[in-house]
Amino acid sequence: MDTLVATTPADASTATLRKLYLLRFGVAAVWAALLFATADTLGPLSATLLVVYPLFDVACAVVDVRSARANGGPARGLYVNIALSTLTGIGLAVAATSGIPAVLRVWGVWAVTAGLVQLIVGAARRRLGGQWAMIASGAISTVAGASFFAQAGKDDAALGSLAGYAFLGGVFFLVSALRLRRADKDA
Repeated sequence: MDTLVATTPADASTATLRKLYLLRFGVAAVWAALLFATADTLGPLSATLLVVYPLFDVACAVVDVRSARANGGPARGLYVNIALSTLTGIGLAVAATSGIPAVLRVWGVWAVTAGLVQLIVGAARRRLGGQWAMIASGAISTVAGASFFAQAGKDDAALGSLAGYAFLGGVFFLVSALRLRRADKDA
């Protein structure tokens, strides 16, 4: 049995964050593969995937808030993320009935706003280590969100770019998890 020995609340918080980041990478990779396989049309499976992704983000943020509060970390931005992702899940359910351009607009707004929150939370967590990837991911998310919104106005609007976006975000979570492990070993 794999056990985790944490000597301080900060160690426990870092361990929880590392596990959460690894989970987020795994889910993003699987989700991206499934969406990419179904991205040609906006059918029941792709619509479900689109709604599930921000709701998974809500669940992860709830776990993250609990960990941050236990250690006096930056929970305020995480509460904002919970609200944004919940509204996005609802917005995507509605947008999926209107077509791919509507989905891209909702996803684009979410990517911009959530990216800004991620950037702020990552900057606030710099002392934990491994956060440069979260800061970079937040900045990239903001730019990508604007591109999704712009893509929605084109004739060839497609969902495939959302799969790439989620996978890249997952890679950033993986990098952060690995950097957090390294920071623990160096400490």
